[in-house]
Amino acid sequence: MTLILFNKPYGVLSQFTDEGSGKPTLKAFIPLPGVYPAGRLDFDSEGLLILTDDGREQARIADPRHKMPKTYLAQVEGVPDEEALEALRRGIDLKDGRTRPARVKIVPQPDNLWPRDPPIRVRKSVPDTWIELTITEGRNRQVRRMTAAAGHPTLRLIRTRIGEWELGPLAPGEWRRA
Repeated sequence: MTLILFNKPYGVLSQFTDEGSGKPTLKAFIPLPGVYPAGRLDFDSEGLLILTDDGREQARIADPRHKMPKTYLAQVEGVPDEEALEALRRGIDLKDGRTRPARVKIVPQPDNLWPRDPPIRVRKSVPDTWIELTITEGRNRQVRRMTAAAGHPTLRLIRTRIGEWELGPLAPGEWRRA
């Protein structure tokens, strides 16, 4: 079985074909045939994406029934108070139903973070905060929708861990075998 850990850059599709969109895909970074993403990471999100050639492993990683934890660093607008954090911990009501409870805490700005291209919009009158959030689902744009519903829209989102696998020191666009 092949298992690849990849640091997906901002602005890259989590698939090998662009279906005519002209957007960059995994094909520009992963030269191995026969591996496929185990789950997705949005075009405007960064970080850990796992690829494998094993369909059962792919399903185990991606299927929400397995409740595999996924950890993200999110730069959010404003400074979440305890009430907003507690709402995320209890679960948020979204249009597609209530989310499972998340683990969440405020963290210092990561010191080993690469610059994003393009950089996020900076508003001098509105502070931002970094939070670490772990979920056991994988709904479409879930973390972004959760933080927005809690009153703190996500400005930048980086997945750092999926289950036992961690992004570690991989730079954007780099990959390694697990």
